[in-house]
Amino acid sequence: MSNQQYSFFHSVEKSFDKAAKFTKWDKGLLEQIKACNSIYSMRFPVKMDDGRIEVIEAYRVQHSQHKTPCKGGIRFSDEVNQDEVMALASLMTYKCAIVNVPFGGAKGGIRINPRNHSSYELEKITRRYTAELVKKNFIGPGIDVPAPDYGTGEREMAWIVDTYQSLKPGEIDAAGCVTGKPISQGGVNGRREATGLGVFFGVREVCSMKDVMGKLGLETGIKGKRVIVQGLGNVGYHTAKFFRENGAILVGLAEYEGALYNADGLNEEDVFQYRKKTGSILNFPGATSIAHSAEALEMDCDILIPAALENVVNGDNAPRIKAKIIAEAANGPLTPEADEVFASKGVLVIPDMYLNAGGVTVSYFEWLKNLSHVRYGRMEKRFTENMNSHILSQIEELSGKQVGQKEKQFIMHGPDEIDLVHSGLEETMISATREIMDIWKNNPAIPDMRTAAYVCAINKVATSYTELGIFP
Repeated sequence: MSNQQYSFFHSVEKSFDKAAKFTKWDKGLLEQIKACNSIYSMRFPVKMDDGRIEVIEAYRVQHSQHKTPCKGGIRFSDEVNQDEVMALASLMTYKCAIVNVPFGGAKGGIRINPRNHSSYELEKITRRYTAELVKKNFIGPGIDVPAPDYGTGEREMAWIVDTYQSLKPGEIDAAGCVTGKPISQGGVNGRREATGLGVFFGVREVCSMKDVMGKLGLETGIKGKRVIVQGLGNVGYHTAKFFRENGAILVGLAEYEGALYNADGLNEEDVFQYRKKTGSILNFPGATSIAHSAEALEMDCDILIPAALENVVNGDNAPRIKAKIIAEAANGPLTPEADEVFASKGVLVIPDMYLNAGGVTVSYFEWLKNLSHVRYGRMEKRFTENMNSHILSQIEELSGKQVGQKEKQFIMHGPDEIDLVHSGLEETMISATREIMDIWKNNPAIPDMRTAAYVCAINKVATSYTELGIFP
């Protein structure tokens, strides 16, 4: 196992230990919270399109069952290994605790490069993986609920739910065995952009705090802030979109083939379409192309958002980074060494473990929708519209004035599913941000926001264990 592969789980443990010192819990209880409860490592044969048989390596790790079901994505990547899956599963436990989503943490991974397989091969691999999980009771709406992650999406989730339903006929809540499904298969509106939107809500809340921004020498608010986003996948794309739409200037975009910089601002949709056409973001008209993607992280900006892979900011490049705020949209993009550099420089790192919790928050809404068998808004949309319409007509009658058509439509509008999902996500991210900041303010010895977030998570998980009576 190479050093870098090992470092991710080790760095999660390091961050945990750093925060545990600021809590009152018994050492044994802390050890239990830190440990991965169940690790399922599997190998299974799949026949490829050309007739040869390939043995696939795959994992599912359940980190904690202090709340059930467990929850966590499945990634397809040739970098997948047990250590990485363990680290991501433990981050899921802490993430769910911080944003008050009642799940234990889990994670899955299949060690393949999806680009090297046909759609039919990927389907066979995904369905076989699901069957293996069913065999060992590692999947189910009350046991363990996977979701999309790096290299997977709605298509793979549809294969999983279909395989599960065929192996568990008549299970009424079967659609809740996985989230991130297509809408037609029981998915929820708003899941696709959830992580990026959650990142935006979290950063926006931090940027609205006068004392925090004062220390960084920045004005409050998102408007006019210069932002660099690394990664133009689902998370990076939506993060860039919401920041730009709300008045931030997207000065840089980086992908694995290189990066773009334009001080006047880029439009992520134009860059995305250009890349679709040419296969690369490089030589995008009107922007400076940078051959080495990593160099973009060091360009001038106010907010840097790594939204791709882990360990991209380390002890070596951290001193050269100019951003005042680093918002971790990806899982584990900073090493513990980078954290120390930024803490000493007075740079604010908004940690991944809660900032990218938009995905799991909306997954929770999807799971609830599957268990209740009714879409959000169906019961109250018309009632709200009728009530608002009545109130509005009374106001017009009493005041003798007419409300403008645009305003009228806005006031009368009853919530659709997507309105309720976005509203629930906004509430979740604002509450979590305030909770972490309060912990940090009330204990000045806590060195950074990540440690404060871990303290928040540890307290919640430990309280769960003690209330279950497992640890008196």
